[in-house]
Amino acid sequence: CDFETHLCKALHELNLQPGWMRRNGQSDMRPPYSDHNGNDSAYFLSLSSETQSSSATLWTNIFLPTDEEHVCQITFHYWVSQMSGKLMVGLQKHSEDTITNIWQDSGELQNQWKTNTITINSTEKYKV
Repeated sequence: CDFETHLCKALHELNLQPGWMRRNGQSDMRPPYSDHNGNDSAYFLSLSSETQSSSATLWTNIFLPTDEEHVCQITFHYWVSQMSGKLMVGLQKHSEDTITNIWQDSGELQNQWKTNTITINSTEKYKV
């Protein structure tokens, strides 16, 4: 998913909560000024500056269960600026209301793109 034309098949537009916006490096006066490849016209999702004091969630659509032959890996690039909060990835199984935190970054290294890959194992349908 590169956000160039839309929000991707995995990220349903109805799941884009207030605070998230699709933008590129040319459309805002604050960093990042390019995507993780250095392209200033490439699009990415960003939290609006008004959202810094609260939280904003972004859900995927529902994925099918994993097994030994079918493993799910999600690789994502993210930018950490001068924030005091956390970026977290959670897993919600279809049968549960709770969200299990499976990864987080509190932003020690700021003003740079980072990359992370998460491997997910779930015996039932889930969303991230």
